[in-house]
Amino acid sequence: MLEPLGLVAVPTSRLEALLRAVHRQTIEVPLSAAELARHGLQDDAEALLRHLRGLDGPAIHAVLVAVLAERRAQKAREQP
Repeated sequence: MLEPLGLVAVPTSRLEALLRAVHRQTIEVPLSAAELARHGLQDDAEALLRHLRGLDGPAIHAVLVAVLAERRAQKAREQP
């Protein structure tokens, strides 16, 4: 079975939680499965690490902001 592209499978609320942690510098980077679990994100660790592993804080922040902006734009286009 093919894995979802990008961070599509990660719920928006989880991405927002990770963005908050990165912004507040309460999560250690580069990310690890243990660090994600410490923040309650263990269910999405595989997908998050597939795309964010090895990135520093500003890079993770940039990726998350871009993904969330795309989701918000898509949601706005879908609303009448």
